[in-house]
Amino acid sequence: MDNQAFTEGSIQCLVAACCVGNVAALYSTQTSHYTQRTNWVKEYLDAAPYLILIFKQTFGTLRDGRKKTHYYNEISVSIGCGILLAALQNVGLVTVTSTPLNCGPQLRALLHRPANEKLLMLLPVGYPAPDATVPDLRRKPLDDIMVHV
Repeated sequence: MDNQAFTEGSIQCLVAACCVGNVAALYSTQTSHYTQRTNWVKEYLDAAPYLILIFKQTFGTLRDGRKKTHYYNEISVSIGCGILLAALQNVGLVTVTSTPLNCGPQLRALLHRPANEKLLMLLPVGYPAPDATVPDLRRKPLDDIMVHV
């Protein structure tokens, strides 16, 4: 896929979607995984047919060559990611948010992205495996978390 940039005001968000495989199964979630420690092994990154790399632009360049700081770039891009996550779920796709684990500079170089773009999030995207399960997580009752003033 081609890199696609979209602009809202002075904030630009670059989404580079890269095909990384052809396996339709993304992952199978089990509650026992929540008790395990996290590590550098992220098998779901290889299993997903698409991997979306989301970059934030920390600054822009004005026509005269001066830098223009993009304030609140991380939260702006994160809000856009939330909308993307909802859209993916709406069309029957699944994903899991993943942080870059210090691979941002290497991926930026590999994709020939400029120095003002920083990798914020990785989204492996695909259809759920036929045997995928979702843990039955229960929310706390509202009275347990709400404070009346």
